[in-house]
Formats: sequence, C-alpha cells, structure tokens
Amino acid sequence: MNGLITKAIIPIAGLATRFLPLSKAISKELLPVGTKPMLQYALEELKAAGVNTIIFVVGQNKKMVSDFLRRAPQLEKILEEKKYEDLLSEFKALEKLLEGMSFSFVSAPPLGDGHAILQARKLIGEETCFVAFPDDIIQSKSPCTEQLAQIFKTSQKSVVALSRVPKDRISAYGVVAAEKIATRFWKIQKIVEKPEIQSAPSDLAVVGRYVITPEVFDYLKKAKPNKKGEIVLGEVLGEMLKEGKMIYGYEFEGAWWECGDRAKWLRSHLALSLQHPLLGPQLQKFLKEEKFISS
Repeated sequence: MNGLITKAIIPIAGLATRFLPLSKAISKELLPVGTKPMLQYALEELKAAGVNTIIFVVGQNKKMVSDFLRRAPQLEKILEEKKYEDLLSEFKALEKLLEGMSFSFVSAPPLGDGHAILQARKLIGEETCFVAFPDDIIQSKSPCTEQLAQIFKTSQKSVVALSRVPKDRISAYGVVAAEKIATRFWKIQKIVEKPEIQSAPSDLAVVGRYVITPEVFDYLKKAKPNKKGEIVLGEVLGEMLKEGKMIYGYEFEGAWWECGDRAKWLRSHLALSLQHPLLGPQLQKFLKEEKFISS
C-alpha cells in the first residue's frame, strides 16, 4: 500500500474507432485478453496499489461497464448448482476484487483524454490521483501504479510511466526527452507526440499510467483544444514543462501488453491466453498441430 493515493481515473469515453465494428456493440474495455476482460487487469493493478475509489469517464458504454461491476448472486448460484468449479472460481475472484471498491461514473463526449480526465475533477477534489488507461496492460511483481506512487512519495510531483520501444515503432508513441536522475528515474524535459524516427528525442515512450497532482487539472482547465478539437493529456503536460513545471518519469519494471488497436490487442490476447495454466498448453498444442508454430 502506498498510503497516499487512493483514487484513480479510468478514461474510457473514446469511440474506439480502431475496433469497429466490434466496438459498435461492446465496450472495448470489456473485450477479452486471455480469459479476463481488458478492464479487469487495470482494476486488479489499482486495487493492489491501494486504490479504493475509481472514477470512470464514459461515453455510451456506461451501462455495459456498470453491469460488469455489479454483483450477480443469481449467476453465482447457477454456477454453484451446475458445479462449474473453474468458472465459479474465476467468478468469485472478480467478486472479491470488487469488494471494498467504490465506483463513480462521469459522462463525457470524445474530445480527447485530457478533456475526459478533467471531467473527473469534482470527484477527485484537491487530491493527487492515478490515471490508468485499460488498453495498456502491465504485468509486474509490484503494481506499476505503486511504482509511480513511490516516486511521487519523495518528489510530490506528477509522474509518468515510461517504457523503451524499438526505434522502428517510435513514431506511434508520445516520446520524452529526459535527464536521468537514477536507475529508471528520469526528469522529463519535453514530450513529443509521435515523432519521426530520426527526430525522436529518445526511445522512452509514455505508457498509459500516471500520477497527476491537482496542478495538472488547473492546466487541463485552461488548455485550448488542438487542431483535432481535442485536449490531450500529453500535450498539456508538455505545456507545463515549457513553463518550468517539474514532471518525473519512471521506467517501470514489468511486461507491457498493448491493446490500443486490433493487431496489438490480438497479440496481447494470444500471449496472455498462452500464459493460462489450463488453457495455455491446449492452445499451444493446437498451434503446433495446425502448424501455426513449429515444434
């Protein structure tokens, strides 16, 4: 437990156009990755980091997400009666995960992640909080958000999760120019959104986990929409840096599984499915038999 940060914002108000037509009928965050919905990984990480209050910023997907978070005693009873032990175990694990957690919903149009985060300010109050994007799944011994919280504990400044990416993929990310302070610990100097390979300031990409202080909300409030009509968190943090504000980056320890588009989601779904203790060996056997992979 970090003992300091107990609230988190999960922004899921986007249109998920990269997942159409799937996202026409289902919230992207409820798509499976392995045997769990994408969203569940974020909830597990946040609870393990000491979070007990989560504010969802939603669009049209509010009902689907709230249904997922609601207890379902009748369904549990059916699983018990039919003796579906494995399914019952996973179901109860979800129920236990949700115990002691408070969920709120704020509606917002798809006007950028920064705009979405700003809509949660009243419920956050003047507190420092986490921001977690469910389409970034992070597997680690210590929750990624907890790792960021440890940096905040000593710095009392906003903290951005960082991860190294191959140079040929760098133009797909927000990338930082940063000064190294200690192992994995960086003082961010600039954030460049989707730079060309030759002009990228580093190979450190911004990942969807943040600690944000109340000061960030002040900057989000006065930010003007960009050319796309959006307020983007990374761009607003960049403006803060230009004005001399301190923002730190932490190169977290753990594996990063991306689900931001269909190709990344399918790769992550396959990888985490192969990790499942029961289904993984069956899937691996199938891939070998069908010659998708060599023995």
